[in-house]
Amino acid sequence: MSPLISEPTFPKLSAARLYGIVDLGYCEPAKVEAMTEKLCLAGVDLLQLRAKKLSLQEIEKLARLMHPITRSYGVPLIINDHLEIAASIGSEGVHVGQDDDAVAKARAVVGPQMFVGKSTHSLAQAVAAEEEGADYIGFGPLYATGTKPDYVPIGLQDITEVHQRVRLPIFCIGGVNAERLPEIVAAGARRVVVVSAFLLAPDVQAYVQQIKSSLP
Repeated sequence: MSPLISEPTFPKLSAARLYGIVDLGYCEPAKVEAMTEKLCLAGVDLLQLRAKKLSLQEIEKLARLMHPITRSYGVPLIINDHLEIAASIGSEGVHVGQDDDAVAKARAVVGPQMFVGKSTHSLAQAVAAEEEGADYIGFGPLYATGTKPDYVPIGLQDITEVHQRVRLPIFCIGGVNAERLPEIVAAGARRVVVVSAFLLAPDVQAYVQQIKSSLP
C-alpha cells in the first residue's frame, strides 16, 4: 500500500544515489505497476520507464499507471526518449541518448520544470553533455550488458576522471549488480543505475536495499 502523501515532495537531484529503470525488456507490461511499487518501497531515488519496443500509446499508458505510484513515494519518474509522453503526463524528468534529441530540444518540449538527463559513453561526451545543459548524465556502459548489446563497455578506468571534470550528478550504468558494486565504488562511483539485477531479483526489496546500503 502506498503511503499517504497529499503533496509529493521530491529530493534534490544532487541527493539521488540509486537510479532504477523499469525496462520492458525484462519486465512484462502486466507487472509494471507491481514492480514500480516494489522499487519505490525499497528505496530507489529515481525511477525511469524504458520501453524500446512498445507503441507510443502503450508507453504512455504505462507511464500513467506508474506516475501516481512514484509520486506517492516522492520518487521522480523519468521517461526515456519520448519527450511528448513526458510532457503529456507531467513526469519529473526525461532522458535522452547520444543519438536522440539534444538537451535544448528536450527542454523546449518538456518545459523548464522537468529535468533532462543524457547518456554518455566517454569522457568527451560527458563533458559535452554538461556544456549542453544536461541536469545529470548516465556514464557507461561499464560492463557488457544485454540491455544495450550494441555498446562497447567503457570499463572503470575513467570513473575518477569524469567526476573530476564534470560537476553534474553522474550515474554509472551498464551491468551494475551487487557483485560488481564494490569495484565500481572503489573506482570512484558515487551513484549507480541498476536495471536487470533489480528486475530479475527473487527479492526485489532486499536487493535494492543491499545496493543502496553499499553506496557511499
